[in-house]
Amino acid sequence: MYEATGTSAAAVAPPTVGWAAGPLGEVQAAEREIGRATARRARAVAAFAASRPASADRAQGERGAMSAERWAARSDLLRAVSEWATPELAIAVNLTQPAAEALLSESLTLVHRLPGTLAALESGLVHGGHLWHLIDKVAPVADAGLRAEIEADLLAWLARRNGVTSPAQLGDKARRVVARRDAAAAARRLAKAMRERGVYLRPERAEGMAAVTVVCTMPEARALHAALSSYADALADEDGGPARTRGQRMVDALLDLVLRPGETDLPPVRVLLSVVASMGTLLGGDAPGEVDGQLIPAEMVRQLVHGLAGRGVVLPDHEAQVLADPTDPAGTAPPAGGVAWQEAEQAELGAWWDQVEARLLAGGLEEPDWPPDDLSGESWLDAAGALDPDAHDLDACDPDALPSEFALDDVARDDGDGLAPFGDPGAAPGTQSRPGSGSPPTTSTPPEPRPAGGWWAAADRAVEDAGAAVHAAGLALGHARRSVRTAQAAAATEEAGWRTGPGGRVDAAPDALSALAAAAEDQRQALAELLAATAGGGLADRPRIVLTDAVTGAFRALTDLPALRRAGHCGARACRRAPEACGHDLTGRPGLRGAGPTGAYRPGAALARHVRARDRRCRFPGCRRPLPRAGELDHARPHAVGGATAAANLAGYCTGDHRGKHQAPGWTHTLEPDGTLTVTTPTGLTAVTEPPPY
Repeated sequence: MYEATGTSAAAVAPPTVGWAAGPLGEVQAAEREIGRATARRARAVAAFAASRPASADRAQGERGAMSAERWAARSDLLRAVSEWATPELAIAVNLTQPAAEALLSESLTLVHRLPGTLAALESGLVHGGHLWHLIDKVAPVADAGLRAEIEADLLAWLARRNGVTSPAQLGDKARRVVARRDAAAAARRLAKAMRERGVYLRPERAEGMAAVTVVCTMPEARALHAALSSYADALADEDGGPARTRGQRMVDALLDLVLRPGETDLPPVRVLLSVVASMGTLLGGDAPGEVDGQLIPAEMVRQLVHGLAGRGVVLPDHEAQVLADPTDPAGTAPPAGGVAWQEAEQAELGAWWDQVEARLLAGGLEEPDWPPDDLSGESWLDAAGALDPDAHDLDACDPDALPSEFALDDVARDDGDGLAPFGDPGAAPGTQSRPGSGSPPTTSTPPEPRPAGGWWAAADRAVEDAGAAVHAAGLALGHARRSVRTAQAAAATEEAGWRTGPGGRVDAAPDALSALAAAAEDQRQALAELLAATAGGGLADRPRIVLTDAVTGAFRALTDLPALRRAGHCGARACRRAPEACGHDLTGRPGLRGAGPTGAYRPGAALARHVRARDRRCRFPGCRRPLPRAGELDHARPHAVGGATAAANLAGYCTGDHRGKHQAPGWTHTLEPDGTLTVTTPTGLTAVTEPPPY
């Protein structure tokens, strides 16, 4: 029995909301035990994998080895493990082989690439639901040092939080940290993902049902979903017909729009997307942006703002090329000017392959049935020595004189569709022939005609062609190695150039004012044009400016460019006409303030914008639903008993949690003036949420 040393009970972290009494406390303890068992299983699976090295398998190119397609699809961690470890694990734990391989990959990832996460799982800091986001987003970071730093930052952030951290919240945080710390890799993943846009069909579990999946960019998906939602809201159920859910009406609207265009009276709808981008991002930095609360890369948010407003950003040439033509991923275009020796070698190699292809088409080259074990020709010479040098008829030679490696024994060949018996390549399917066995084959094939010049001349040509192929393969491998080195050098040069350019200087700026100072003049002018816009075109409202704490990212105020200009001068008549020329002392001026309270029950437009910009999502612990566009701003102290309609007394909830605040018995919600919300359950557990930082 495998034994592993786990984390002691003393090192187990208590829940951030405290230990509950009674059955709920037992649930918490069971979750901790499940986490420790999951970590113990991961270590045991990794130890089992180490006992099944891939060196015991047939190497690539050998007869019966794993197909090249399957080998290329295996991750780096699995390539070091025998392919036969997967079925052995599947039998041991009663899983299918794909599920067993997924368990093997997950365990190796935790042990070798995310050791801190594995320790956190043992201590109870994270649970099984958190693992997927860390494995999916942090483990792929190629640089081991950077990956360890990102993992440590995320786990420290998780430990500092005094409240509920759902897997979705951790996933959102991981996306932001990886996008900020590994921006170049994020851009490459985006370019690759752009090529995977498409529509896919798969059957559903219920007979007669199917699912159509649309894979597209986040802005496209949000706009499509919002449009279908608006159409569904406009549809009414037929009189006397069955009532349809919102999702069913969305499907009906989609089918009408696609399958019966022009045959419906569906009115056009307007889709509203909330785009959030930092000033540094608009000026060329790497910080990601948001569309309706969903993270999108910096390149995409700049493209989106440029498409909606027609202004506001100066797009670098490489960004316009990548996002305008998704079939050309970033980094595929050669560096300007090229590399002379590489271009010459590529032209020479291309001409050589053209000659080989022409000979193949003319029948001048014969492709062997399988790659020989030894391409040096020594085995062939050994085999030739066993033949009569004066005999030119191969049918007269003794098969028993051939070396053992030339005996056509039955072996297993993996052609990508599984293992199949491999016999005489010239025999019919399902028949086998063993030279020298004394038994004739079950079927006979006509002998091959004698080649021109005799069998030995044909053998000499085959050896020459094989030698040329080996030489070409060496040239191709050398070319591939030099191409990789050239690409790495070009990437490093491009990164260094970007760091010293406007985008790099903006990205390195510690705050917005420094970013503005580091930007080029045309970038500042384009940004000013965007902020000066009112509406129209793709803009549904005036662009707003969120002022945040430079250290914590906490929300401070919501304003726009006219208000910012009004606050930036002394108020004199001349300075009002030319605020940029005001150089007077601004001490005592009111500055920028948040939206003031309103006397009515419903908040005014400015106050509603302020609270929505501060909260952005439902404030209930662990909930990440977006705030509905209308309503759901709740008074912490009821308005009927004197509660003010002010930012300090308003919090945003989704519809379900808003109902729970007023209807769930035994729950209390306490809102602090800075927006901190404390929720207490009937069993006495407390969870604290703060407005999310920008």
